[in-house]
Amino acid sequence: MGARTWQLALTGTPLMASQAAPRRGGRPGRGEPSRARIAQGVYLVGDAPLTLSRQCRALLPALPADSAFSHWTATSLLGLPSRNTAKLHVTLTPRSVLPQRAELVVHGRELVPGDLVAIDGLPVTSGPRLFLDLAPMLTERELVVLGDALLRSRLADPATLARRVQAASRRRGVVRARDALKLLDGRAQSVPESLVRHVILSGGLPAPVPQLPILDQCGRVVAHADLGYEEWKILIEYEGRQHSGGDQFGRDIERYSRMAADGWLVLRFSAAHLARPYQIQDRVRHALTSRGWTPPPPRI
Repeated sequence: MGARTWQLALTGTPLMASQAAPRRGGRPGRGEPSRARIAQGVYLVGDAPLTLSRQCRALLPALPADSAFSHWTATSLLGLPSRNTAKLHVTLTPRSVLPQRAELVVHGRELVPGDLVAIDGLPVTSGPRLFLDLAPMLTERELVVLGDALLRSRLADPATLARRVQAASRRRGVVRARDALKLLDGRAQSVPESLVRHVILSGGLPAPVPQLPILDQCGRVVAHADLGYEEWKILIEYEGRQHSGGDQFGRDIERYSRMAADGWLVLRFSAAHLARPYQIQDRVRHALTSRGWTPPPPRI
């Protein structure tokens, strides 16, 4: 039969090369459906958008049976904060020679029970496993962002994450993973909230409460601040571009004015401040001291 070429029809049925008769370069003949090249000898048949899930599904039959999509490919499939990468990441059991494809980054890893989940029928490394795999590639701040997202989306819980990290002693990045575990909080509702909180914590400041509820005079919850200190009545808000729109802008002004009238000090930060984290730390520190916080004595 010669070299085997897999294709994936939109119905999910893989076809052999002899059945599909692909032409050189995967270009369809007259009257044939269009083909999107996924990898050498692997094509996606049809006009539907080439999503990551379809791309993985097309490639899976050409991979070893113990393969699982991992690292940045897994974060994207799971809907977690990710990085754009031109190659798909795959993890499989270590062997003397790992399969090589130009379109893949192949990792040899021993997977234990709980390290795999199924997403739309695709084998994908689980949240706790991702936290461990990406620890060597991320800064502590980025790892906190990932960990917060895992907790928020319920793809992991603190106890499971701690057990998986503990079981991976002596692995590269495990020390960073342990340090990040102490800083995770699933109440954070966005990547910027996690980033701002880590900036504050890394400045030696008290931990702010994510999604701090704001009560009216009758004790009813009327709003939630991104971050806040109830003891000192300080609120910290991250302003993304969506806050600059007409109606949203007006609602924000009304909300902040009402908070100020009730005695809250509101600090507002944007992406520009994240590029200068010392500014966030200085302003939060000054706000805290102005409200009665006493910094701890320096360590000798």
